Amino acid sequence: MLRVVEHAAFTDTGRQRRANEDALFSRSPLFAVADGMGGAKAGEIASRTAIDVIGLGVEDGIVRSRLVELVRRANRAVHDAQLRDVDLTGMGTTATVAHVGEDVLTVAHVGDSRAYLLRSGSLRRLTDDHSLVEEMRRSGKLTAEEAANHPQRSIITRALGPDSSVEVDVREFKLERGDVVMLCSDGLTGMVPEDRIAEIIGGNARLDTAGRALIAAANAAGGRDNITVVLLRVGDPEDETIEPDDQATTIGPALTEDDEPTETQPRVTPTSDDGVSTADVRAAAEAFPAPARKLMARAPGKKPRSVRRARVIAATLATILTVGILALSGWVATRVTYFIGTTDGFVAIYQGAPYELPFGIKLYKSIYRSGVPLTEVPEDRRASLLNHKLRSSDDARDLIKAVERDELQ
Repeated sequence: MLRVVEHAAFTDTGRQRRANEDALFSRSPLFAVADGMGGAKAGEIASRTAIDVIGLGVEDGIVRSRLVELVRRANRAVHDAQLRDVDLTGMGTTATVAHVGEDVLTVAHVGDSRAYLLRSGSLRRLTDDHSLVEEMRRSGKLTAEEAANHPQRSIITRALGPDSSVEVDVREFKLERGDVVMLCSDGLTGMVPEDRIAEIIGGNARLDTAGRALIAAANAAGGRDNITVVLLRVGDPEDETIEPDDQATTIGPALTEDDEPTETQPRVTPTSDDGVSTADVRAAAEAFPAPARKLMARAPGKKPRSVRRARVIAATLATILTVGILALSGWVATRVTYFIGTTDGFVAIYQGAPYELPFGIKLYKSIYRSGVPLTEVPEDRRASLLNHKLRSSDDARDLIKAVERDELQ
């Protein structure tokens, strides 16, 4: 029989992010890491929502047979949150969850956050990344070296939140006394090689010092992303329990639009710089009818000129109302349609309609640029790709994936 005798958890914003979209849970026998995505605060909300739900598993007395159910429950929570708030549309998060039983480690996994097992100085990866580049590597289209430096390595193919249901990988591993388990976000593995990770963990007697050293190593290598590390060591019941001397910490300023969080799909979020917000349009549409009714009620008691003036005003207001309704309809249309184009010579997804109004008002904006130059798309397929056909979000996303995988039909 084994138990967790030591654990430590740290999360850091990194050197190039201004907010931390990672979240973690560390309370025996359950441990978890989540890496949010979606931009602005949506990624932060997605990861925190998932971790809050997963954390309830400890209070519910979660057993390893229900670990997948727990992750699916977290997926529903993230998915439902974006249905309630348009500003959260498209958000998602990875989730890697570990449950320590008497002598078995159970890992449930979605996304590209990883789980590792360190035994006798040898580090073994326990999870397979659900990422575009990893799929290409496994299919033989990329070498390991090419995958490590591929421009699309941050695009994941599976996450909590985008869909109402999600496929969860689950595996079990036999534990031995002295084993160290690590859960981490790609902010660590994208910056620090696995052999160096093994050296750092093995070279520190305490897990809290090892965790700090891993964070420092990722930052020293550039710290391009948020960095989260959860470490735990198992031992016999009679082994001394080592309490962590520090709590998980988060440092860093707020995220800006210049940052590029991990993506699963194009994010569809109306922003204030579009010139008009949904609330503004709706408020205007609701305000117009009342003055018109008021003027028409007064008209019979007025002089003919006043009546004519009232009718002109009412007609003007009715016209404005009609324009407002059309504007609202057009605005909504630009939020639910997509088309494929190019940005700076690269294949990209645009949200909206491919039209431009007078005064340079565009009914579209680029929301995702792939790493595939148009010159790499076969000439006989470019016309059908760039025909500005209006598509759904899923259709556009599937098409861009086909381009990135060189599977365009």
